[in-house]
Amino acid sequence: MYRTILHSRLGWRNCYATLTFSANSKIAEYARLGQIDNARRVFDQMPHKGIASWNSIISGYFRNKQPNEAQRLFDQMPDRNLVSWNGLISGYIKNRMVNEARKVFDEMPERNVVSWTAMVRGYTEEGLVSEAETIFRQMPEKNVVSWTVMLGALLQQGRIEEARKLYDMMPVKDVVARTSMIGGLCQEGQLDEAREIFDSMPHRNVISWTSMISGYAQNEKVDLARKLFEVMPDKNEVSWTAMVTAYIQDGRIEEAMELFDAMPVKSVVACNAMILGLGRNGEVTRARRIFDSMRDKDDATWSAIIKIYERKGFELEALDMFRYMQREGVSLNFPSLITVLSVCASLASVDHGRQIHAQLLRSNLNDDVYVSSVLITMYVKCGELIKAKQVFDRFSPKDVVMWNSIITGYAQHGLADEALQAFHEMCSLGIAADSVTLICVLSACSYTGKVKEGKEIFEAMKSTYLVEPGTEHYACMVDLLGRAGHLGEAMDMINNMPVEADAVVWGSFMGACRNHMNLDLAEEAAKKLLQLEPQNAGPYVLLSNIFASKGKWGDVAKLRKNMRLRKVSRSPGCSWIEVEKKVHMFTGGEHTPHPEHQLIVKKLEILGALLREAGYVPDGSFVLHDLEEEEKARSLGHHSEKLAIAYGLLKLPGGMPIRVMKNLRVCGDCHAAIKLISEVTGRLIILRDANRFHHFKDGVCSCGDYW
Repeated sequence: MYRTILHSRLGWRNCYATLTFSANSKIAEYARLGQIDNARRVFDQMPHKGIASWNSIISGYFRNKQPNEAQRLFDQMPDRNLVSWNGLISGYIKNRMVNEARKVFDEMPERNVVSWTAMVRGYTEEGLVSEAETIFRQMPEKNVVSWTVMLGALLQQGRIEEARKLYDMMPVKDVVARTSMIGGLCQEGQLDEAREIFDSMPHRNVISWTSMISGYAQNEKVDLARKLFEVMPDKNEVSWTAMVTAYIQDGRIEEAMELFDAMPVKSVVACNAMILGLGRNGEVTRARRIFDSMRDKDDATWSAIIKIYERKGFELEALDMFRYMQREGVSLNFPSLITVLSVCASLASVDHGRQIHAQLLRSNLNDDVYVSSVLITMYVKCGELIKAKQVFDRFSPKDVVMWNSIITGYAQHGLADEALQAFHEMCSLGIAADSVTLICVLSACSYTGKVKEGKEIFEAMKSTYLVEPGTEHYACMVDLLGRAGHLGEAMDMINNMPVEADAVVWGSFMGACRNHMNLDLAEEAAKKLLQLEPQNAGPYVLLSNIFASKGKWGDVAKLRKNMRLRKVSRSPGCSWIEVEKKVHMFTGGEHTPHPEHQLIVKKLEILGALLREAGYVPDGSFVLHDLEEEEKARSLGHHSEKLAIAYGLLKLPGGMPIRVMKNLRVCGDCHAAIKLISEVTGRLIILRDANRFHHFKDGVCSCGDYW
């Protein structure tokens, strides 16, 4: 009878234990899935709750970022053990609440090595290494985990010598400690010491091998990394990726590609690295091929391909990829948004720019000073100066980058007074001007002929603004003096520069000489440019026209032959316009004609008749001198900006401004023609060329014919 009762009680006890274990498992599973309410329901329905059940639900609340509820339940526990107290400390630490964890630690009736180690880890993760050291020194006993956590904290701060001393003191060095030490030594370039530890390891895991391989790679010892990689017994995705990345960082793209092709499983990280590596190397098509082959893509994948397109001048493709990303339902990440904003600025795609600005507002990212600077630049380059100023005005405090952005905007739109006013306001607020600021404000003076103001600022650079003039500042001054016709003074500045004049300086001077018809000085500048940039077609064309104007046809033939031998080709003029969120590109002449080319040509013919009635005569000095007059007129009539404007007149509603962008500086003939187009059509035409903005309205340009 007694035996029967005993068996019955044992059976109920086993059944109860099984039910309790099952309930605890459900609590843990629901908490892991983020269903903390379901976990709590299971807990509340338990007829008998042991310490393990209480510990499980408290851990669940911490896991689901509800530390207050976890603490409330802890306070209600009828019984607690050391595991309960340690769970409370660990929960606070996981929620980045190290001060609360310390209060619990100080209140504990007893502590073990887990308690002490948890606090060392908590302080370490918050970067409070001094506090971690204090706790570590006070520990009554230390295990291998506590030693390793403290070692990692010192290595994280780059305190390599102290880490080495601690490492030497460790009674037991496990594989984690040895691997951490290898990584820290490699970070400091101490490869021999790292290799010594690696070679002495009784057991190495894949992380140890990868750390040593990565160490060699980071210190530009790629061949040593490869030798170690080849003898590695077991390779995983991380080790393959580390080796591929090493080749990419060393610029050895083909070797990286060969290894990448051999990877048994291509990780997303390796694919992203290959996309960036190929893209930086100019192999955009191969980069896109890898992108298209990827089944899984992360934020970095999309950012990489968009950035490659943007950096390599494939702005339209970058914009297409942005649209593709949206169609796929991928949420835009911060790097992608910034890159696409740069594309919008480059293409002057204001509609897409506004769309991204709206997304930034919804994501509360527009309060970032860097984002605001990029937004200002985007609106400036789209010709939306009022919108740029609104973004600028609403942000406070402003840093020097933001001030530079708005000063540049004023300069590019020919508003020198506003640029100078912003510059002086910035200085009065105690924000120190940097090198870029001075370039911006000197450019503003150059674009508007403010010679006196430009000279004063340049002469005060070292004494007042504490900025040493560089080549870019001298280029601004040469441009300023040259545009104003002070060619002799500009030449003196070039000759007296403390550094050798570069192509930008001579290019500015050459353009000024050509505008002021000083052919002798223009010839001298062009010859200097040919020495500095033998592949630049600009000086060849200018020299050819100078020789032709002087009747030196032999020199013209010689120059043309030299161009052919050096395979120098002139960059075609290219203009673009956005219509209904699509960017339309145009090149001069009939190269890669627009699908509606014939319609555009007809519109140009109608415009041509109106312009002739208004007194327009093509200026043949802006094309090669040895062309027939009729051919000159035809060439001028098909300049890319005229094609873009004609398309805008065909497609855009009457009250809407026609915004055209051009990759080169607008020529004098086009400038004169567009002024008349604005008059005869009654349309506002905004043209951004390589230097600045021109706002054409009622036959007048905002630049005052000074550009």
